[in-house]
Amino acid sequence: MGQLIFSLNVTLDGCVDHQEGIADDETHAFFTRLLDASGAMLWGRVTYEMMESYWPAVARGDVEAPPSLREWAVKLDAKPKYVVSSTRDDFPWTNSHHIAGDLREGVRQLKDATPAGVLLGSGKLATALDRLDLIDEYQLLVQPRIAGHGPTLHEAGLPATRRLELLSAEPLRNGVVAMHYRRAR
Repeated sequence: MGQLIFSLNVTLDGCVDHQEGIADDETHAFFTRLLDASGAMLWGRVTYEMMESYWPAVARGDVEAPPSLREWAVKLDAKPKYVVSSTRDDFPWTNSHHIAGDLREGVRQLKDATPAGVLLGSGKLATALDRLDLIDEYQLLVQPRIAGHGPTLHEAGLPATRRLELLSAEPLRNGVVAMHYRRAR
């Protein structure tokens, strides 16, 4: 069974607004390495639609982008992408698949079918999956910022505190710290 790895940018005050992170070659290289190591991506509908509105055009070369972004886009385009949604069932972006029905069972089946692991990149979906005890690891880029607004990580709450074991902490040149945790079981 593959691992479910939650990865996202988060500010010091817990904000997960995608516009609050530092987007440079170094952070894109970090996410590209995670993408390379995983067997699939998992998103909620809102994140999928945000990603779908930009990255396929970068991958096709329709949008001007630096080499690091184009590399990310091409790899993302080729990667299997799974989307959890109760309001949409058509996902035309290359290699996109819908997870419908029981969330726990759908994600367990995805983990079972993906030995290289599944990279989760949606904050609200992460809360739902954490409540179901399905997230195995957390790879967060902690941004050197205090946003002062939301959305925040797990703002809807969890039924219990999650104990984590630190696997690594790597400061980047831009002030971001890459934190890698595993669930303490």
